[in-house]
Amino acid sequence: MAEQAGKTSLWRTFHNKFVVEERFMEPAARTALYRTAVVLIGVGALLFIATLVGVLQSNTGPWGPDESIRDWLLSLRSDTLTAVMIFLAVIFGPVALPIIVLVVTVVWGFVAKHAWRPIVLATAMLTGVVTSQIILAIVQRSRPPVELMLFGADYTYSFPSGHVLGACDFLLVTTFLVFSRRKNPTSAVIGFVGAGIGVVLAALSRLYLGYHWLSDAMASVSLSLLILGAVIALDTWRTARIPGERITGELSKADTPAD
Repeated sequence: MAEQAGKTSLWRTFHNKFVVEERFMEPAARTALYRTAVVLIGVGALLFIATLVGVLQSNTGPWGPDESIRDWLLSLRSDTLTAVMIFLAVIFGPVALPIIVLVVTVVWGFVAKHAWRPIVLATAMLTGVVTSQIILAIVQRSRPPVELMLFGADYTYSFPSGHVLGACDFLLVTTFLVFSRRKNPTSAVIGFVGAGIGVVLAALSRLYLGYHWLSDAMASVSLSLLILGAVIALDTWRTARIPGERITGELSKADTPAD
């Protein structure tokens, strides 16, 4: 009997992890979220298309301010700055960042009563990786000259930057998922400012170290805006309710202060 009760309790705990907590908000607030999602998707799509067209027109070579930005960064190189940029590149690289994402999502999934937001974060990150690999294989853009690279030669394709896209997705999506549940708008502004600084640093490290053109980073940021917009739209559709609407489905529950 006790064993059966234990199994029932374990199943209930597992089941509750996948119950989505639906939150109530004013109609104007929900409309603002949808509007923000549409703007992000639109801006991201337009910026990516413009960058892609420019890169293709240049025969996948340097485009626009690519070379001038590269030359400017070359003039700033120093031993200290190079060490800092290498550290940033490692943090946002293909080894450290996936480990960070895995730890954050797993710990968040265990600590939180409901796993909706960690699952959304993991899905957004996976979407970015798959999208990046597909575009890399299609565009096949060469990186800047190997002799300019400061952290080992890399002969893979460069458009878009996987480092920058991963950093953008992780920082921006995590910031939204965390701060969208808080009532204090100031904390959200501070969170997104911090995320923006992280994005700029990730992009600068790749350009400074000689692995990407500016347009590679621009493409990554634009794709990340698309993904962020999609996340906002999905999360709002699944979790945001206005007063008078009912909580939907057996895998849903109303939010409570204790959660």
